[in-house]
Amino acid sequence: MSAEGACDRPALEQMVRHKIVAGETLAEISQRYRLIPATLMGMNPALRNGKLPIGAEILIPPYNGIRVQATRGQTWRDLAELYKVRADVLFEINGCLATPKVVFVPGVNWSPNPSPVDTAKPGTLTQILTGYPLPTSAMVVLGYGWKLRSSTEQVAFHSGVDLAAKPGTPVLAVGDGTVAFAGKQGIYGNLVVINHHQGWQTRYAQLSTIKVRVGQWVAKGTTIALTGTSGKPSSAEPHLHFEIRSNSKLGWVAENPDSYLQRVKR
Repeated sequence: MSAEGACDRPALEQMVRHKIVAGETLAEISQRYRLIPATLMGMNPALRNGKLPIGAEILIPPYNGIRVQATRGQTWRDLAELYKVRADVLFEINGCLATPKVVFVPGVNWSPNPSPVDTAKPGTLTQILTGYPLPTSAMVVLGYGWKLRSSTEQVAFHSGVDLAAKPGTPVLAVGDGTVAFAGKQGIYGNLVVINHHQGWQTRYAQLSTIKVRVGQWVAKGTTIALTGTSGKPSSAEPHLHFEIRSNSKLGWVAENPDSYLQRVKR
């Protein structure tokens, strides 16, 4: 069996078309296909002005990511190093083709303008995320991991930490990055997701007010939102739900933020 025969169809051949109807929003379409708005904006230039042309058909990829044109002589290894993704994942998701041409790069967030984070030197989590998500250190109301929910008396996995904060407290970006999502998202309520260099992501949830937009580049310490009680909070006490995630073959995987928060406490 050939290498191509052992692989799925290339991601760009798996795209489907969606016809925009009156009343639809970009956030709603993104959620329907389990994508972020930035992915659809990158794949469909007509969406980049913030308006949805009713009746138009847009392309929906099977995963979050971007479409890029490989330059002459570029290899899969070159592209993997450039976009900080695993070479084997990039190769397989594009159908195991011998030579890269038009390529789908998974897990990379489209941005309207190249951002400083795109050209940063490789680094570890401790070099990329160095800030604290609130103006001052806060008590952990609910930690990361398997927890007993008092409201239901059931054990459930908590993918981040809840940091005590009065409603209306500024929420700060913990590192430079690009806003991948800013809007309502199920139990998260009002949610901001920031993609950082080297495959790191942070999430800030249960917000009252969002102060950034999708595709915006933000610097560490930027006020991105105000705390609130939207969604379905896991803790009764007012708080900020904060997550750190890393990009992997399985998608964005939640990491335990305890040691990070201890290191950057204010």
